[in-house]
Amino acid sequence: MPRKAKAGKTKLKTHKATSKRFRLTGAGKLVRTKGGKSHLRRNTSKRTKGELSEMQTVKGRSIIKRVKRLAPNMED
Repeated sequence: MPRKAKAGKTKLKTHKATSKRFRLTGAGKLVRTKGGKSHLRRNTSKRTKGELSEMQTVKGRSIIKRVKRLAPNMED
């Protein structure tokens, strides 16, 4: 006996790379991590390395809109 088709919309899938790179704060701000932290850091100063660990707030409205479209379940 064939399965019954489900009615309604399809599930939204999260873009995993986006969900790993961005976070939502409690206040609803979108923050991102900085790149360049993995290797080739031997000649980098300690101050620069420390600044790489800070989260940066995303300011561009178009980028925020794109991230929310790619990761719709991030608000939860």
